[in-house]
Amino acid sequence: MTMADTKETDSPASGPASSFSLLDLFRRPEAGAAAGFILIFLFFGYFGVDKNFLTALGSSTWLNFASKVGIIAIPIAFLMIAGELDISVGALIPAGGIVLAMSVEHFGFNIWMGVLFSFVVAAAIGWVNGMLVTRTQVPSLIVTLATLFVVAGLNAYLSKQVAGTTQHSLPDAGVVSEFILGDYHSLILGDGDSAFTIFRSLQSSFFIWIAVAIGCFYVLHVSPWGNWILAMGGDEDSARNAGIPTDKLKIALFMLSAMAAALVGMTEAVLANTASTTTQFGMIFNTIICVVVGGVLLTGGFGTVTGVVFGTLTFGIVFQGINFTAFDKDLNMLFIGALLLVAVLMNDTFRNLATSASTKKK
Repeated sequence: MTMADTKETDSPASGPASSFSLLDLFRRPEAGAAAGFILIFLFFGYFGVDKNFLTALGSSTWLNFASKVGIIAIPIAFLMIAGELDISVGALIPAGGIVLAMSVEHFGFNIWMGVLFSFVVAAAIGWVNGMLVTRTQVPSLIVTLATLFVVAGLNAYLSKQVAGTTQHSLPDAGVVSEFILGDYHSLILGDGDSAFTIFRSLQSSFFIWIAVAIGCFYVLHVSPWGNWILAMGGDEDSARNAGIPTDKLKIALFMLSAMAAALVGMTEAVLANTASTTTQFGMIFNTIICVVVGGVLLTGGFGTVTGVVFGTLTFGIVFQGINFTAFDKDLNMLFIGALLLVAVLMNDTFRNLATSASTKKK
């Protein structure tokens, strides 16, 4: 046996010892988003330590903000992975709140019937978006832009016609309903000086976001539907030829994003006991930023739920974290713009390094 043969024979034995690979870690779609989150957290943790950024109460500030954006960002990520986009969510957020408020206050529904009715209305709007995109071949950006203004107009018009106002009060939903949909939660172990705070003043939306993330993780990364979504974003014609019901899948994804936006509107309404018709244009950009920072390609066919969660957490820290530092608050938008650019560059760099290293390894 030659030395070469001995080397080839011994190499498999060393496989288990070298099972961990940095290349495999960098190749993960969420690697760039996770690295960005760690860097941003350390940055604001250092500059905000004197203003309680690292405390449970300080953390709840950006976690509560991130949760509302995150509930919508994950379905938007699904659409972007599939090669589509939905910007009508800015009008569906207030729609969810005012439909719930009017159904309870003016039509006598109980809170959960109102929630169900709000979901039905949102799903119908999402279905219209999906049908228009799949039947007319008009780009989803244009279709949902039109829907954004149509729904915003209907919010104001129907509110005035039904209730005579654009501001709606929502009666107390009850202890259980408020606990689930809109309340502040704290977990503190012990009493007095020995008390240890696990979390403090986290809104119900945070726990809803966790549940949505777990469910969507299963859909995208475990169930066959995830492969369909990724395949549709990679090459829709090939996906259709392979038997994937691309049109039905698109419609379902538009319905999902619409219902997610309505859910956020309902949580805000229950928390504040009021709902407004004000269109949330800022949320449109916030969700897209979170998705892009999370590593989802604008061209579709690539992305993970974990990456979007990291991207949302990172954006939440940048958006709220400046309030815990000595930096001028006017620099907030500068930080967000820099974050978006650096995140895209970082995600591309991680992918290129992984691809290059993989090629050299072969």
